[in-house]
Formats: sequence, C-alpha cells, structure tokens
Amino acid sequence: MRIGMLVDMYKPNISGITNYVSLNKRWLEAHGHKVFVFTFGNEDYEDDELYIVRSPGLPINVHDTGFHLSFRYTQAAQKKLQTMDVVHVHHPFLSGPLALRYCKPHGIPIVFTNHTRFDLYTQHYLPPGIPDVIGETFLRAYLPNFCRQCDLVIAPSAGVAAVMRDLGVNTPIKVIPNGIDFAHFENPPPLTRAELGLPEDAVVLIYTGRLSPEKNLIFLLRAFFGVAAAHPEVRLVLVGGGPEMENLRDQARHSGMEDKVIFVGKVDYTQVPSYLRLADLFVTASQTEVHPFSLIEALAAGLPALGIQSPGIGDTIVDGENGLLSSPDIAEFTAKLMRLVMEPETRRQMRARALESARLYDINRTAQMVLDEYLRLDTEHVQRMSGWVRFKQAVSRWLNPQTYPE
Repeated sequence: MRIGMLVDMYKPNISGITNYVSLNKRWLEAHGHKVFVFTFGNEDYEDDELYIVRSPGLPINVHDTGFHLSFRYTQAAQKKLQTMDVVHVHHPFLSGPLALRYCKPHGIPIVFTNHTRFDLYTQHYLPPGIPDVIGETFLRAYLPNFCRQCDLVIAPSAGVAAVMRDLGVNTPIKVIPNGIDFAHFENPPPLTRAELGLPEDAVVLIYTGRLSPEKNLIFLLRAFFGVAAAHPEVRLVLVGGGPEMENLRDQARHSGMEDKVIFVGKVDYTQVPSYLRLADLFVTASQTEVHPFSLIEALAAGLPALGIQSPGIGDTIVDGENGLLSSPDIAEFTAKLMRLVMEPETRRQMRARALESARLYDINRTAQMVLDEYLRLDTEHVQRMSGWVRFKQAVSRWLNPQTYPE
C-alpha cells in the first residue's frame, strides 16, 4: 500500500504525534508498505528517513511548538498525495481540510486519529482575553463536521472517544491504542545515577515529556516539594524541554529544592528508556492527554505510575495494580505520592503488573490493528470504483512525474 501521513509538524519537532507517526511509519515499511509524511516547514532539515514531503509554512514561534502555518501543499506534494491508497490525518485543523480538498474528490479513504484534548489545550493556548468558551464553541462546530467527512475516526482510548462524543461527534469511533516498540526497552544504552548526580539510595521519581503549561507541572512540583520536605532522599527527574522550563527552575529554587529537581532537557527518543531505567516511579499531573506515550513507555520500563484520573491516564493506569490514580486535589495527590515513596514493597509488586499491562501497547499489535483498517478501507474503495475509473487513475499515476524518490 501507499499510505500518506498528514501532520501539521514533524521532525525536528519532538512530540507524541511525531513519535507515533515515526514508529508506525517504520513498522509499516518493515512490512512492505510505502509511507509518505506530508508536513510543513523546516525545508532545510535533513531527514533521516525517506518520503518526507515538505511544503513551505510560516513559522509561528508561540510556546516553542515548532509550528508552521500553511493552507496548501505545493503542486508536487498535491500530485504525490493523490497517488496514495489511503491517507491518515493526525492534525485536524490544517492537514485535515487539505485531506478533504485533495483526496476526497479522488475517493481516497481518509482516516483521522484524535491525538489531542483540544477542548483543554485551548485553555492554555488561546490569546489572553479570549474566553475559553470560544475555543469550545469552535470545536463543537468544527470537529463533528470534519469527522463526518472521514472514512474512519480513531480514538487512542475509550475515555477520549467519550470526550469526542461530548463535543458532538456522532460518527462511529474505533478505539485503537497508541503503541511502542518494545525493542527499545530490552537493552537500552547504559546510564548510571551518578551521571545525573543522583544518590544510589534515592527514591527517584521521573517525568518525561514536554515542559509546557497544559502538562500541569507546577501542580506536580508542589506535590513533590511536600514529599521531599519529609523525605530528603527523594529526587525528581524531568526529561524534556519546553516553555515552562525556566518557570519550573525558579519554583524549585525559591522552594529551596533546587538540588532535588534534576532538569535533563531534551533528549533523543532512543535515550528515553535509559532514563526510565534509573527511576523508581513515574509521575504525571497532566489532564490533557489522550493516551500518552510517556506513560506507556514508563510501564514498559517496569515503573509503577501516579497520575490524575482523566481520559487517557485513567484508561492506562489501573488503580492499585500498575500504579495509583488521584483526583485533581493537591492533598490527595501528595498523599498518594508519599505512599509510593514510603512503600518499596508496593512499588515492587506494581512493577510486574506494569510490565504486563504494557504488553497491550506493543507496536506489533497496535500497528497491525491500524493496518487492518487501512486494508479494509482500500478494499472497499477498489470495490466501489468502476473499471474505467481505475484505468484513469492508473494512467494518471503513470503520466505524473515522481518528484520524490520511490
């Protein structure tokens, strides 16, 4: 199959969606399919993989997102896109309309995965002075209509499917979880606690991901400070970069906890398992996730997890089994964090269950589920096409020059 992945941003931007596309692209290619990524900006970036189709975009330097604004693909990208057997949209607001514009008239099946809690992100990224309700009103008008025009809508978790229903989406939604490559976790590059300045006997908590407002990291620090005041041996490691880093550093400094919070910064995705292996517990206070890779990766590394009950998090952490769930109340969250720090036997029991639960998210399982849907849609599309339409499409593909390597 020829599969088009449509994203508003891609490498060198690091995000859950970038990782999702990259992992699934590699898996699909290993199974004999061609995967093209259509994106905007960073045209001078030297891609480390084939078939990345970039169109110009205006860089928008807000919150260090790496976002480029554009409302069209180049002519060459359009021609390439129209040779796909199926396209998969991962951002609905720019890439989504382009899929409808360029692919729907040709009958190319369109898949959409909702990777983001847009209803909550608007609270953090709308310009100051604009009410949150405007963001929600727009979503209720836009998202259901866009989903109705897609051939398949995917949610990474049942909780996110419920959120989409609440926003008015009434088209069928298929739940297919995000997947990770377990090969990365089998023999990660060695990394010692000493290299990060961590005491060998410390109870190490870790967070991996973007350091940005919607991740609720100030809340996480407050809970950590409460635990660290009673247990000086505890440490918090933050792996990732983002616009909140300096604010978080200031919080740690003003609380007298600067030596207990380690800011690693951005690391290559392949290094994440090495950092996870150093820790005793994964922690997150985010309520904006859909099915976070960071949490799945932590479980795959055998870490029990603490999170706040919310779609995505609540679909992945089984309370009392592979971790603990808390309400958004800071006192409850801190108490549960204290319990996990103080009870090594509880953590030990949860480690085995964490590993077991992570197997549900093996890329070999989840990517096959997505591929099965691609094949079904392609078969249905071919059956709908008349012989004459198929002939014209074949001639068009033969006549159009291939601008990008095959």
